[in-house]
Amino acid sequence: MTQPQLAHSTDFGRMYSRTLGGLPEVPSITTVIGQGNTDLSGWAAHMAATAVVADDRLPQAMGQPAQLRAIARQATGAAERFRDDAAARGDRVHSYAEQMALRTLGRPHDVAGHRELLKEHGEGAFADRFDDWWDGYGVRPLDPEVTVWNAEVGYAGTLDLVAEIGGRVCLIDYKTKGTTRDGRVKPLDPKVVMQLAAGVQAQERLVDAEKGTWEAWPYPKDAMLLGVALGETEVLTQRAEPAVLPAYWRRFWALRQVWESGHQLASLGPALRPVPPPAGS
Repeated sequence: MTQPQLAHSTDFGRMYSRTLGGLPEVPSITTVIGQGNTDLSGWAAHMAATAVVADDRLPQAMGQPAQLRAIARQATGAAERFRDDAAARGDRVHSYAEQMALRTLGRPHDVAGHRELLKEHGEGAFADRFDDWWDGYGVRPLDPEVTVWNAEVGYAGTLDLVAEIGGRVCLIDYKTKGTTRDGRVKPLDPKVVMQLAAGVQAQERLVDAEKGTWEAWPYPKDAMLLGVALGETEVLTQRAEPAVLPAYWRRFWALRQVWESGHQLASLGPALRPVPPPAGS
C-alpha cells in the first residue's frame, strides 16, 4: 500500500494537508476512529504470557533468576512485535491488491514483484485467495488508493478501492486477517463500518498532490460499502447494512469532536496550577 502523499505523522495522530509541503490541517479517518480505542492491556498480557510459555529457553531457565528476567523482558514486547508484524503483512497484501487494480486499469504496475515479495515472506496464499476473489466477483476498478476530504466535518483519508461490482459502484476497504483453528478467515471488526461510513461522506477527491488539485466527489452517495477480509484460506466479503450507517456516522462525528477537544486542550497549557496559601495565614 502506497504511503498517502499528503499524510503526516503528528503528535495528534496522522493528519492530512491539502498539498505537498502544506501544513497538516485535518485528522485522518483512522485517527478519528482511534479516539474510541478500547483497553488492550488484557490482550498484551496474554501475548506476553504466551511468549514466555513458547520460549525454548524456559526449561533451562527454571531456577535461574537472571535467565528468567531476560525471557520476561523479551516477552513484554510480544504484543508490539505481533502488531508490527501484522501491520507489515497488511501493507504487503494491500500493495499487491493495489497493483492488481493498476494492472486492470492499464496503468504501470508491478504485480509480479509484489507477488514475489509475499512469497518471500511465506504469504503467497494471500495473493492466491485475492486473485480468486478478484475474478469471482468480477471487480472492475475505478479508483484505487484514492485520497478523500470532508471540509464540513474536518477529516481526510485514503480509501483502498472504488470499483464496480455487478453493476454497482462499491467503496471497498481491505482488512488482512488471520485464520481460525477451523481454517476460516477471522471476521471483520464492526469498526470497518465506521470507516466506510466516513469514506462515503467524502466531499472531494485528490487529483494531483503536487499541485494540490481536488475535485468534487464523483461517485454516488448510495454506493455499496464493502469490507473485505483477506485471508490465506479464503476471502470474506461483507456489506455494511444501510440501516446502521446513520448511527455509525454519528459515532464517527462524535469521535471527531473528541479529537478536536484534545487538540484544543493541548494548546492551552497546564490545566492545574499550584495555589499558595493566603497572605498572613
